Amino acid sequence: MNYKLHIIIALLLSSIALVGQQVQKSTLGSVVLKNAEIYTITNGVITGDIHIDNNDIKAIGRDLQVQDATEIDCTGKRIYPGFVDSGCKIGLAEISSISLTKDFNEIGTFTPHMRALTAVNPSSVHIPITRVNGVTSALTYPEGSLFAGKAALIHLQGYTPDQMSGGFEAGVLKWPASGRRGRWDRRSDEDIEKDKKKALTKLNGFWKNVKVYSELDGDKGYNPQMEALESVANGDEPLLIEVNKKEDILAALAWVNEEGVKAIFTGVSEGWRVADSLAKYDIPAIVGPILQNPSRASDSYDAPYKNAGLLQQAGVLVAIRTTESENVRNLPFNAGFAANYGMGVEEALKAITINPAKIFGVDDKVGSIEEGKSANLFVCDGDPFEMKTRISHVFINGWNIPIESRQTLLYDEYLNRDPGLELKD
Repeated sequence: MNYKLHIIIALLLSSIALVGQQVQKSTLGSVVLKNAEIYTITNGVITGDIHIDNNDIKAIGRDLQVQDATEIDCTGKRIYPGFVDSGCKIGLAEISSISLTKDFNEIGTFTPHMRALTAVNPSSVHIPITRVNGVTSALTYPEGSLFAGKAALIHLQGYTPDQMSGGFEAGVLKWPASGRRGRWDRRSDEDIEKDKKKALTKLNGFWKNVKVYSELDGDKGYNPQMEALESVANGDEPLLIEVNKKEDILAALAWVNEEGVKAIFTGVSEGWRVADSLAKYDIPAIVGPILQNPSRASDSYDAPYKNAGLLQQAGVLVAIRTTESENVRNLPFNAGFAANYGMGVEEALKAITINPAKIFGVDDKVGSIEEGKSANLFVCDGDPFEMKTRISHVFINGWNIPIESRQTLLYDEYLNRDPGLELKD
């Protein structure tokens, strides 16, 4: 009994020691990153310096001399723009197995007025874990029935959701699926078809009301559902449409063309089957996760790995997502698989930097290393698609982010642990 008691006390004391450690604060100021190999994404690879002045990239060049700036020697290291996960639930979920920690699924078939941004938890333990792996921004999105709400682009630094806002929000439509929802789905083929037709009827009925509302003049009264989609109906804002099966992609294409909707397709797991159609109608595709099983048992094992590359080669603007909440940090490895299975390293890098920035309309601020853009970037010692690569510095909107997370604190604590209590029989 005493032995067990000592074990419990020792564990409690080690936990207290870990929690009591002072987490470093981010700093903002004038910094010069010296002598690095700079992967600009839009202007090739150059060797030189980057001057970060508060939130922005002030200058890029050789032998920059800036008075009163902190210099960081990056000799032998690389600098990349911060990576962007184009679809995940970071900040909206903590523990996937505990419903109380998940805030991305509202009750109801039509909740387009629900904003993911308002539900983001800036203190999520997943944020430090994610950004120390080079992911500085993410599109976090709601989930649910047909119109689930509005996804939001966030930067992974800030004390409030508004401080984290990346300047992009868009409604999410889950297209009525013609396939099974998973291996657990035991519906007959007839029931699947009935459910799809029923969902399409609901979608078209609701959308008809949205169109009517958007055409009204004067005081329209208080209707948050209609207001949330009015700009989409008018063609002023894009709509994120989650669609995966070949047949569903073609049906969604026909719908957006008929309704005049500016669409961004997400998921698109069978996009490679209709890549020419997506390219023809200039529909951007947010694909992923790359690290998943094929959508059909008859497909090759590497179909998900090749999907992004085949779409890109057909002329589709492609971005990559993880769909994760806990493991958004694995975005570079999803991109690495896409690179290795036909997309190539250069295009895979674009798919997690400048391409999502273009899709979300923020490429004037992020997505590449250019003078005048926000200082979202990181410094590492090798290829960021390789697990062995280590990141030494991360900047988000110019803030120098400590390379700390729950894992690094645990590592440091137990690497230099105090022996603590002696265990006796």
